[in-house]
Amino acid sequence: MIEQQTISPSKAALKPGFVTGLIMLVITFLIYFIDYTYLVSAWYGFASLVIFFGLVIYFGKQYRKELGGFMTFGTAFQFAFVTLIIAGLIAMVGNILLYHVIHPGLSEMLVKVQLENMMEMLDNFGAGESLSSDQIKDMRRDMEDAYTFVGQIKSFGIALIIYAILSLILGAVIKKRDKSTDF
Repeated sequence: MIEQQTISPSKAALKPGFVTGLIMLVITFLIYFIDYTYLVSAWYGFASLVIFFGLVIYFGKQYRKELGGFMTFGTAFQFAFVTLIIAGLIAMVGNILLYHVIHPGLSEMLVKVQLENMMEMLDNFGAGESLSSDQIKDMRRDMEDAYTFVGQIKSFGIALIIYAILSLILGAVIKKRDKSTDF
């Protein structure tokens, strides 16, 4: 009997992570070219999350098939986590290029739109007038800081924690136990 050689979850996740990152980058640039204000909209963030989830599940199921149709939770978690890290790195590099090389003034424009959206939302809840000008200035500064090179790196650090949590969920979705080994 010939033993099937399997690729480790980390190695198997490299190509899907790269593909997922490139797809997310293409979507980001398409949205930028259509209307940059969509980059800070709630629907864009939600749609990105759905696409992220969908691609990781798709690639995870392909990897599970390569493994013979079954995958432990640990393997699925590792696959999902490495995929998300690679995709996140590519997205971060793309965002840094977009905000600092391609369109250096974009971050300032996005902060303005974000602040307007937030103030509109707070006004809808009746809380807009309760903010002082100092609080609004602090929010603006925090938003501006998020678009800096250091801010992008910090955001990726926070994203790693989020990726770990998402990977737990994705690992639970992707795993499949071989019930024939139950006694």
